[in-house]
Amino acid sequence: MFNTLKQFFDFCNEEDRKKLYLAIALGVVKAIFAALRITAIAVVVQGLIKNNMTAHHLLLSLGIMIISVLGQFCINLKTTMLQCEAGYHSCANKRIEIAEHLRYLPMGFFNKNSLGAITNVTTNTMESLADIATRIVMITTQGILTTAVITCFVLAFDWRIGLVLLAGIFLYILFNAIMQWSTRPAAPRKHRADEDLVAQVIEYVQGIAEVKNYSMTDRTARKLDAAITEKAAADTGLEFAVIPWVTMQNVATKLTGVLMAILSLKFYFDGTMELLYCIMMIISAFMVYESLDSMSSFTALMRNIRIAVTRTKEIMDMPPMDIEGEEITPEKRDIELKNVSFSYDRRRIIDNISLTIPEKTTTAFVGPSGGGKTTLCHLMARFWDVQAGQVCLGGRNVREYSFDSLMRNFSFVFQSVYLFEDTVANNIRFGEPDAPMEKVMEAARKARCHDFIMALPNGYNTLIGEGGASLSGGEKQRISIARAIMKDAPIIILDEATANVDPENETELTQAIEELTKEKTIIMIAHRLKTVRNADQIFVVDNGHIVQRGTHDELIREDGIYRSFVEGRQEAATWKIA
Repeated sequence: MFNTLKQFFDFCNEEDRKKLYLAIALGVVKAIFAALRITAIAVVVQGLIKNNMTAHHLLLSLGIMIISVLGQFCINLKTTMLQCEAGYHSCANKRIEIAEHLRYLPMGFFNKNSLGAITNVTTNTMESLADIATRIVMITTQGILTTAVITCFVLAFDWRIGLVLLAGIFLYILFNAIMQWSTRPAAPRKHRADEDLVAQVIEYVQGIAEVKNYSMTDRTARKLDAAITEKAAADTGLEFAVIPWVTMQNVATKLTGVLMAILSLKFYFDGTMELLYCIMMIISAFMVYESLDSMSSFTALMRNIRIAVTRTKEIMDMPPMDIEGEEITPEKRDIELKNVSFSYDRRRIIDNISLTIPEKTTTAFVGPSGGGKTTLCHLMARFWDVQAGQVCLGGRNVREYSFDSLMRNFSFVFQSVYLFEDTVANNIRFGEPDAPMEKVMEAARKARCHDFIMALPNGYNTLIGEGGASLSGGEKQRISIARAIMKDAPIIILDEATANVDPENETELTQAIEELTKEKTIIMIAHRLKTVRNADQIFVVDNGHIVQRGTHDELIREDGIYRSFVEGRQEAATWKIA
């Protein structure tokens, strides 16, 4: 329990940690105000015992009680505000930290870790910490402080009852520690179930159109049902692991209170304890029980804090790429790969490749799927770091560049376009948030998307669905090209940019790409013949090796993958439906 509390305090930033420490310090004062109730009752009992009860006794007791209640109320209000501020502020900052950290992780991380895992940490986990963790921490620490104050009070008046109370607290801590230990085997299963459920829900929602199209609703729904069932089983298993020890905690606190009351009465009848002290010990027993009982209900949830902090720490501990390079603006932007090798999950993707891409030329990569074309382009832009060899831009190793200064040299147009749930204008100016509307519209005109944007309900201020769901594939591609035009990077990487575009959009898209690539270094991955035949150089990539290189005319005269590729495309172009 105490280790989990330490983990949570370490998780918070310094400013919010100070707020939590202040809340705990105020909790000590609150515990003292709570203990004043015993004094208020003692005043009345003293008057009754001595048979000299007066209005003075009643007013004094009432005054002490009012001070106790008002003091607790005011401090409780302040501590609640502090814990809410600290909790929400810490989690908001941690989300930003995670986002910044993810930005500089190698792309391999996102292949190894599902979208569900990352989404679960940044949504459910952070929400749990913001809403629940601070309450658990503050109620638990308040229970500890109140129990400590009352224990000191009891020990000061009667060490015998104090020892009984200490024994009860020891049993409580022992059962709590066993409970925390017993949840460790079940906790990873619960977390995996949380991640899998989020991943399955995302997959189900994002792929619902394809699911219905291929009549796979039942099969896909079964996967989602299985994830829900596993989540329920994991949660239930965790609760069953906790219930026996929560019960033992409650039994220990109740028996401690009962034993304190019985012994207090015994000592009174034996003549070794005054009646006033006896009554105060009995009242203290009930107050301790109340404090420990409320605490036990929340310490069972301490595992949630531990899991949440641990999962967040796992992401934050992932080593980022070394981004602390120099701010470099190269005079020339030739790209050179020198004996580059790269493996992923122990599988060699790129094997000792060397090549040069001169500035302001067009280079095409072709070859079978899975041969390494996309990986090569990603290595040039340092989406991954090579394991051997080096990638150079303008004669400098890309590792020498700061990540941001390197990225300023590249624009990407991918086959799969992602647009944000925002206005069309904001999607276009994504890389330049403060760009004026005139510049946005100019980029849109060059990308051949101004006309269809103006036909939208609110023009450039039209909100589009997440991922661009409300637009066609060709429209999304042209908006992504407008975004790239806004960036105006000297190197353009086109990854199958026209692969899935319908014929109606292809002409417009081709014109948009021509506008984007004027006076640029163009690197393209393509399967369509007409997009590569005019390239200055063509590299044929297969199984991580460059097996052919040259111009279209040179390669078409050689036996090999490229000629087969061209002949296959030409044959397919002559197919007709009889």
